Amino acid sequence: MLDGTFGITVLFIAVSAGIAAFIRRISRDKCLKDFQSNMVTLEPTTGEISSGVLRVENTGLEFAYRDKKMQDKICQTSFILYKCEYGNIQALVRYHDELTEENKKQRQKQIKKTYHPNFFRRLKRKTFNVFKTIRDSVVEVTNMMISHVKKTSTSTVLTSQGKYVDRMKNDFVGSVGTSYEPLLERYIGHKIFMELIKGEEVVKYCGILKEYTADFIELMDVDYSSNEKTGVADIIVGRKYGIVRGLGE
Repeated sequence: MLDGTFGITVLFIAVSAGIAAFIRRISRDKCLKDFQSNMVTLEPTTGEISSGVLRVENTGLEFAYRDKKMQDKICQTSFILYKCEYGNIQALVRYHDELTEENKKQRQKQIKKTYHPNFFRRLKRKTFNVFKTIRDSVVEVTNMMISHVKKTSTSTVLTSQGKYVDRMKNDFVGSVGTSYEPLLERYIGHKIFMELIKGEEVVKYCGILKEYTADFIELMDVDYSSNEKTGVADIIVGRKYGIVRGLGE
């Protein structure tokens, strides 16, 4: 017969797994969401560039080509990049001259809200950051509790399901994520300069810091250049390759 401790343990794991599954289903990166339904160029570290109208899902990205492509005698109309491949993203580039009129209007609203935000927008962001800090603390405590339950439990069921418990713990932490960065927070809405690692080179760019997450940094109004094109653009760069170095105004 199950004792009370075992029942509470099983209930805790079940509830945590349910919360993780729900968060994982609805969560999408805030930077990536800003480029939803826009014409975007993907610059991966592999060097194979793709351009298309971006669709953002919690499991990855899809680039829908405006024109069909023939490659290896296969007709291709889109390209999918899965979430596990995000580490290969060097940059996502939204060139202004490739946007539709509707996209341009939406972008103009974004930059109006972003550049030198007023008192109420700063207050709103500070409030959200308080909740982010609390959330990060909850995640850390939950992670510790799951590890403690696994180590101290005498149940053969939990012991035999150790791999599942570990996976559930990693899924929970990974789904919620931690993104609050005090060093970057004070630069939101201001021009900053960044170093972007491109192969063997380190290139400097200046732009308005729109947003950042655990994986990406988003800049607006950047004079961007690549092997394919040069022009004014908004960019999202992987934090593995892009480093904010300071204020640029």
